[in-house]
Amino acid sequence: MTSLQLTNAMSYKLSANISPKVCSFRPSSQLGFLHSGHWSRKSFRDGRLTVVRSDIAGNESEFDGLSDSSNSNSGVVDEEGGEKEVEEMEKQGVMLGIDRDGSGSVIALHLIPPSGEVATESYHDEVAEPKDEDEGIEEEKIQTRVTYNIVFVTAEAAPYSKTGGLGDVCGSLPVVLAGRGHRVMVVSPRYLTGNSADKNFAGAIDLDRRTTVHCFGGEQEVAFFHEYKKGVDWVFVDHPSYHRPGNPYGDIHGAFGDNQFRFTLLCHAACEAPLVLPLGGYTYGEKCLFIVNDWHASLVPVLLAAKFRPYGTYKDARSILVIHNLGHQGVEPASTYMNLGLPSEWYGALEWVFPTWARTHALDPGEAVNILKGAIVTADRILTVSKGYAWEITTVEGGHGLNELLSSRRIVLNGIVNGIDVLEWDPSSDEHIGFHYSADDLSGKAQCKIALQKELGLPIRPECPMIGFIGRLDYQKGIDLIRWGIPELMEDDVQFVMLGSGDPLYEDWMRAAETTYRDKFRGWVGFNIPISHRITAGCDILLMPSRYEPCGLNQLYAMRYGTVPVVHATGGLRDTVENFSPYAGDGSGEGTGWTFSPLTKESMLESTFLIRTKFHLTADVKNSYIDLQRSQVNMESIDEKRNAKRLHLGNSCHSIRASFRVDLYGSAIYSMIGKPEYGNTGMEKKPSKVLRIC
Repeated sequence: MTSLQLTNAMSYKLSANISPKVCSFRPSSQLGFLHSGHWSRKSFRDGRLTVVRSDIAGNESEFDGLSDSSNSNSGVVDEEGGEKEVEEMEKQGVMLGIDRDGSGSVIALHLIPPSGEVATESYHDEVAEPKDEDEGIEEEKIQTRVTYNIVFVTAEAAPYSKTGGLGDVCGSLPVVLAGRGHRVMVVSPRYLTGNSADKNFAGAIDLDRRTTVHCFGGEQEVAFFHEYKKGVDWVFVDHPSYHRPGNPYGDIHGAFGDNQFRFTLLCHAACEAPLVLPLGGYTYGEKCLFIVNDWHASLVPVLLAAKFRPYGTYKDARSILVIHNLGHQGVEPASTYMNLGLPSEWYGALEWVFPTWARTHALDPGEAVNILKGAIVTADRILTVSKGYAWEITTVEGGHGLNELLSSRRIVLNGIVNGIDVLEWDPSSDEHIGFHYSADDLSGKAQCKIALQKELGLPIRPECPMIGFIGRLDYQKGIDLIRWGIPELMEDDVQFVMLGSGDPLYEDWMRAAETTYRDKFRGWVGFNIPISHRITAGCDILLMPSRYEPCGLNQLYAMRYGTVPVVHATGGLRDTVENFSPYAGDGSGEGTGWTFSPLTKESMLESTFLIRTKFHLTADVKNSYIDLQRSQVNMESIDEKRNAKRLHLGNSCHSIRASFRVDLYGSAIYSMIGKPEYGNTGMEKKPSKVLRIC
């Protein structure tokens, strides 16, 4: 017979008082001794209960022949049974000391050794040792049980369709949210343009489900295609209006004249998809969170409020409006309201009146419908893609006529900086560049620069500063400043590379500049993902003179690749780029690039001149520039502790990782629907694909 020793005092509540003759404990398995052997004896004397375990195999779930549920006093040692036997058992056993309240009632038992001291030896009952709390704290994840389904509605989602940052975000953020345990659907049009881009939809299969949309004075039938990839349900709305050459919004002749019709179909279909599509064997159902992006998806919150909830559908659904660019609002003549498939009494939600100075003539009443305004009025939460832009859109200068309305909803308005996919944008493993490099060895960047010069037919000059631009060719991006500054810039020892498409005026200018400055300037009209990676890796400076920039992603890519961004201090550019000072931080230097203001040609050229001179000055200054590049490539590791603190500071910090973006999306979600419950599955979730700003 062996005694049972415990290392920790444990207390078990009793529902009844203890009799000196009768004592039952139910269940005995709560003591953790269920698989330890057979209980042979238990003794109660002097207010203490002693239990002794026998080595003889028996029914492991019984206590000396008694089941855990038994209330019999069988097996209790009578006081007349002999003092010696009892004393011997007490020496070997574990006693339960009784706790009583003020009235004398028994309220608990404490398991203690006979000596009254905590035993130093413990009995191991095939129970695994607990892991060190600090061990693997970063990798261990709790499996979540999804309480809400998330539906992204967007006009573009990379890699299926993309013209800018909207496509990047809607192609990456859903994957991260799915990795955190949510069920995620992305609804976007199925664009067929008749070129190689159509192969992006090759993996999507026809679900053979058709739905009829009542809008524009008739019935429109739309189909759904589906692809399950990276844990996300990618749903593509198919209709003949999406099958035409050009980009999602227009062609070489300008914006499509039927965009209101095309994106009205998208919104109606997005509201139907969770109800009718049996993805994975069952539908998403009504309990959804819709994340709608820009004006193209802004009818969704209005439809939920006007078309579905009055009839008992989507009563528990919520919506978040994400404003990527307030400059595009989906404004059309007031007469088109009847085409949107909304009840007439909801006209006020979309009603828009142009100011007098913006009307076409003196008799023009200026009445219109503004689809983005409808979402601002009806959405549960409003997000922008940077903190700075969240403030700018509430000002007269940046509000595009909606500043007063947005100010009135400031309580639900937040700004969250966009993030990048550091697995795709990683100079140490990027499949689009010929040479890889890291913070420890930047030699590969110089080789990328030489390879880019060869590919573009420029003179191979590693010592010559190379400036790059990647983006749309339009007024917002400050292309006119670059156009005015190029003649002066080309007088210096510099090379300039541009990649983009947009306004035909600037496309023609790029072609002409390439002819004029044959050894210094290259312009690639169009958009090419591999070329954008090679320009980002090969250039020394990335120029972004945007008039306004909700967030911007290219400056984040540039910093990840050790390319110094020179940006106008506005919106998300101001939030993410910190002016570099070689003398800060005890002489080690701090900052991530250069910002300039005001938005003038002179300010822009002065900022680029400061960096260009680094190539022709002393070795110490050159080293400071190299240190800046190295700090950018290695930012993820050197700023790990500070970023951990910034997660607690909210979005008031200047350098925010996109994993924080997901956390804040979660905050917006949870504030409306509550946090997901955690299932007791005993399973560990695999680390998800994390986005970070680096």
